[in-house]
Amino acid sequence: MNQYYLGCLSHGSYLIGDERSGQAVVVDPRRDIGEYLADAAANNLTITGVINTHFHADFVAGHLELAQATGAWIGYGRRAETGSSQSRV
Repeated sequence: MNQYYLGCLSHGSYLIGDERSGQAVVVDPRRDIGEYLADAAANNLTITGVINTHFHADFVAGHLELAQATGAWIGYGRRAETGSSQSRV
């Protein structure tokens, strides 16, 4: 697991991977997704899921960018009103 923290925005996110399956999820990704992609590749992981624990300001959230770059699913909490048919966890 890698933790990423942007002090200027008080924003924390995580890359959590399973070495056996080679799959990983990113929790609350920031808009700049390059570090997640690089760290996943360096650890032989494929990002297959993105989890948003809560909604963030548009300039912070990177779930759409990360899903587009990797083909990952996006999971939201049951109460989230996303305006789309994305997954709920």
